[in-house]
Amino acid sequence: MRRYTLRHVHADGSRGAPYACDVMSRRDVDAVAVVLHERAGRRVQVVLKEGVRPPLWLRRAKDLVQPDERERLTIIEIAAGVLEPGDRGPRAIERRAAAEAEEECGTTLDPDAVRRLGGASFPSPGVTDEKVFFASAAVRIADATEIRGDGSGMEEGTRRVVMDLRDAVVACRDGRIPDMKTELALLRLCDQLGYLPQLDAFVDELPEDLRARYAPPGIDGP
Repeated sequence: MRRYTLRHVHADGSRGAPYACDVMSRRDVDAVAVVLHERAGRRVQVVLKEGVRPPLWLRRAKDLVQPDERERLTIIEIAAGVLEPGDRGPRAIERRAAAEAEEECGTTLDPDAVRRLGGASFPSPGVTDEKVFFASAAVRIADATEIRGDGSGMEEGTRRVVMDLRDAVVACRDGRIPDMKTELALLRLCDQLGYLPQLDAFVDELPEDLRARYAPPGIDGP
């Protein structure tokens, strides 16, 4: 973490007042998040993972303006991990997504089965320079194996969580899954699959006039 003192230089050459800017950054600054799913007929299930998140637990020591409704040691989220020094070049995002799926959810995945879920996003650009790349992959949940993690202490005790897609979206909205990247990825997956969680229906189940008007935002990345 670094604290900078910055000021804006305007187009006319004038300068703004100095202000403090705290920036949190890691050596491996960017990350990949992948939402794993299986569709059987009208039912779509997603594979999530629950693990320890120390920063959330440590919030209990703070004098919060709006206290948390509960203390959290673990959180449910999609598989994700940082891009490592070797993750360069074509298909690197897909390879990293496959590696994280195996480490965190016990799911063996061919990188060629990974699809991009739109463009990358900055989760909190006022305080961190991290950028998250989003992806999805269809899997067979029954083929999942034991979660081995990446060897770090933070991944000890990680467990797999399988939920219906709509239930997972609802859990994000009501705070049971309070993870921003997970909600964003799930909603992008809904677009990718043509699924409308508000109606619990697929686009091909809509009346013909509504199907003709349906045009989801682009979610397939480069």
